[in-house]
Amino acid sequence: MKFDASQQRCTIIIDKDLPAGLAMNAASVIGISFGRTVENLVGPDMQSLDDVNYPGVIYSPLPVLLASGEYLQEIQAKVENDDDIYVMPFSALAQSCKTYEEYGEKISSVKSNNIELVAIGIIGPKNKVTKMTGNLPLYR
Repeated sequence: MKFDASQQRCTIIIDKDLPAGLAMNAASVIGISFGRTVENLVGPDMQSLDDVNYPGVIYSPLPVLLASGEYLQEIQAKVENDDDIYVMPFSALAQSCKTYEEYGEKISSVKSNNIELVAIGIIGPKNKVTKMTGNLPLYR
């Protein structure tokens, strides 16, 4: 996917019942994965007047919102066949693993409808993303 800040919006939605430390972990993992997989999401490095390098940041706002775990599952179901929406689900299963190998073993042994989501990132047309998230509160 190639991101266009003039046409698209991105957001991360966290389960409102997740403790703060786990919520920050979930948002961080989704953000890193977005940066790795979505072309043109992160801008080029910038330099200060005294030539200190500041790595590129995201081209648009990235609100972190709150929703129920059930609503995260609803969003996942709603967007899984929508080619306009790029989705980055993050599970309680992933959060419980100590190594990536453990994650691979566990995730491959369970069907996706049995995987509890603790957060989800979405990128897509502004109108579609706003329709799904416009009524959700900001994480504070």
